[in-house]
Amino acid sequence: MIIDAILKINPTAKVVVRDNDINTIEWHQGTTPISKADIEAQFPAVELDIAMADLRIKRNAKLAETDFHALSDNTMSAEMTTYRQELRDITDGITTVAQANAVVFPTKP
Repeated sequence: MIIDAILKINPTAKVVVRDNDINTIEWHQGTTPISKADIEAQFPAVELDIAMADLRIKRNAKLAETDFHALSDNTMSAEMTTYRQELRDITDGITTVAQANAVVFPTKP
């Protein structure tokens, strides 16, 4: 998470962190060091990124389970169309880790 926080501040940073310990950061190739406080301030954003990535993985798996319904030789039911749209929209408006973790997936028809 430390490297992810650093990369949010400086996407081109060259850095090594040992044992995920903020006190072991090594800055390489002329990368300007970033203060620990600035790095730690990015932790909530990184945690949200991780929660959203996990949510998208679960959502994408559910979409993949029903992809065959969208093939050109199938006629998708209105219920399945709605279900798939609800899955695609499931990340809309989520701004906190708690919201991401509280998502309830729609029931597959």
